Amino acid sequence: MKVLQFTIPVAHDKSVIVQEEDMPHFYPHLHRHKEAQVTWIQQGEGTLIAGNNMHAFKAGEIYFIGADQPHLFKSNPEYFQTESKLSIKAITVFFDPNGALAPMFELPEMKAFKDFILQHKLGFKLPPEYVAKISRAMLDIKSSKGSDQLIQFLQMMRILSSMPVKPGHLSDFGLSQSINEAEGIRISNIYNYILQHYSRAITLDDVAREACMTPQAFCRYFKKHTRHTFVSFLNEMRINEACKKLTGNKYESISVVAYKCGFTSITNFNRVFKSVMGSSPRDYLDKYANKVSML
Repeated sequence: MKVLQFTIPVAHDKSVIVQEEDMPHFYPHLHRHKEAQVTWIQQGEGTLIAGNNMHAFKAGEIYFIGADQPHLFKSNPEYFQTESKLSIKAITVFFDPNGALAPMFELPEMKAFKDFILQHKLGFKLPPEYVAKISRAMLDIKSSKGSDQLIQFLQMMRILSSMPVKPGHLSDFGLSQSINEAEGIRISNIYNYILQHYSRAITLDDVAREACMTPQAFCRYFKKHTRHTFVSFLNEMRINEACKKLTGNKYESISVVAYKCGFTSITNFNRVFKSVMGSSPRDYLDKYANKVSML
């Protein structure tokens, strides 16, 4: 079986790289690279894992991922079904702030850009009011060549660094700073196992066996590298998936969603949902419906 890398090299021959994706699903493995990236989800939905946190993503959203920040855009399960006709589309701009562009970012005139990159090394989701501007800027970068492409990249950075709002980080801490290649591969395998099996009963013994560790050693290892217990991470994964199902109107009742996401008790589902989301499933749905009606 092929061993997947954790640190993925981004092939390029210039300082700013534009990558277009149009395929059945996103790359389904946790990974990192030395380049920071700005990703515009044009089509598709799923779960973004960034460092030790997870977020539902959908079309029309833009994400900034810091250099060396472990991440994974995991398409929803239906994208992996054999007969699926679903597909994803995305545009990503990659740049290495510590590579060829480093001398430019050291210029006094570039201080705002450098500060922005340092402040957001844990990534962020772009506020909705800036999506139109940044998506246009990304298309301008894509359609440009040579020095014009670099100029368009700087225009995008100017818009990003001048945002008056301070978006929240995608992850709580710099997981990449304390993780080597072998540990990254092991954590990627653990995440992938949980992503694939969250809808059924998963025990601590199951996931420890997958990591080739004793349950006690696994608990210490997982908490050290993610600041989550196995149970808290699994619960957040299940509630994240439940939120997507609830707002997607794909199921006829809250109880069906609970069981589809791996909960065996509606009482436990309601308790965990409130602890993660701060409200009951019914209140969450009502707030979502009110928000949609105002659009």
